[in-house]
Amino acid sequence: MEEDETFQGERERTEVETGATADMGRQISVSEFLCHCCYDILVNPTTLNCGHSFCRHCLALWWVSSKKNECPECREKWEGFPKVNILLRDVIEKLFSDAIEQRKEDIQQNSDVARSLATFQKYGSDQIPTVPNTGRFNPRGGGFFSGVLTALTCVAVVLLGYHWSSRELEEDLLVHKPVAKWTAEEVILWLEQLGPWASLYKERFLLEKVNGRLLLTLTEEDFTEEPYSVENSNHRKAIMAELECVKALGVKPPQNLWEYKAVNPGKSLFLLYALKNSPRLSMLYLYLFDYAEAFLPFIHTICPMQEDKHEDVFTKLLDLKDPSWKQWREFIVKYLFLPYQLIAEFAWDWLDVHYWTSRFIIVNAMLLSVLELFSFWRLWSRRELKTIPHRMWRHFWKVSTQGLFVAIFWPFIPQFVCNCLFYWALYFNPIINIDLVVTEVRRLETQVQ
Repeated sequence: MEEDETFQGERERTEVETGATADMGRQISVSEFLCHCCYDILVNPTTLNCGHSFCRHCLALWWVSSKKNECPECREKWEGFPKVNILLRDVIEKLFSDAIEQRKEDIQQNSDVARSLATFQKYGSDQIPTVPNTGRFNPRGGGFFSGVLTALTCVAVVLLGYHWSSRELEEDLLVHKPVAKWTAEEVILWLEQLGPWASLYKERFLLEKVNGRLLLTLTEEDFTEEPYSVENSNHRKAIMAELECVKALGVKPPQNLWEYKAVNPGKSLFLLYALKNSPRLSMLYLYLFDYAEAFLPFIHTICPMQEDKHEDVFTKLLDLKDPSWKQWREFIVKYLFLPYQLIAEFAWDWLDVHYWTSRFIIVNAMLLSVLELFSFWRLWSRRELKTIPHRMWRHFWKVSTQGLFVAIFWPFIPQFVCNCLFYWALYFNPIINIDLVVTEVRRLETQVQ
């Protein structure tokens, strides 16, 4: 009997509590959750620092019209970027699901609201990097990525100092010295730069003490006979092709990045920044204005023919034949969709020559590809894909005018300034782009939340 009385008492208590909850639910009405801008039920309620909550689209309309970061009711300024009150939103959507669905349909049909929300969200995306995030990152030291960037910056500075201290002065490079004035040691240096295979003939040139004047008199027949005895026809062809270039120019043609920069300081600086801002336009520039000297070696390296894919990079540079249709097809597809991959593939082929520099270029190309992908993702998420042609034209016009301005004035830029800007773009841009990628990832996470 006692157990039955206890059970009955608990049941009565439960019924009383349930009834109280039901009475409370009946007392809650839509009027308790009204936005003080539109005086309708809150949709995606956004709570400001002052504690007042508004529909997110109402707050966006208010911000677009007033351009003020303040509460529409009490005029207190908010800090950072207002976010949706998730708890309040979930409660309202559970209590008044039908009313919320109807309101959302009405809002989606209003084009002014959609534009205001997009503008407001864009403003918020621009503000997000400046808002301190004390949840996942250490506010004292700037977080893990700040330490990584600092370490990479130190490595870049050390590499830059080492490069400047160990490399020959640009004035001493053979690209600036007439071939008739080359010493025997400089002829050997020229020969070694033709490729690893040239080391087979190094001793023969040293024994004959071949200097610049003697080199200019040599013919293909001389190379087939003693004491040179270059029996490999491909090696003879490569030596003669390079010798013809030397005779025509009077100096050694540039065969690597540093020699090209020494001959064309302004142009190399222009191309480096152009590849970062608009790789497609820079490759088009090479095709139109630097076809034989830069574009042909570029396309033969990244899109080699089947029969010469195992040749070394210097042999490819000597092949100035027009590309085949197969090469053009491969190039155009990558040019349109993966322009930075072309740059990375070219740098990959130069790893034996520019060890660390090629790695910096490859990493930078990967980071720029990610940033370009994020740009398209933002356009797609905001349903602004139809604005791509307009944006591309505006970008084309901006980069073209800037490029024309730089092309006019680069002959007057001092060599020292060119060097500083060149090395900054080459070694520090990857570090800057790492920070940009991290910022985009944080922004994406914030938008998803």
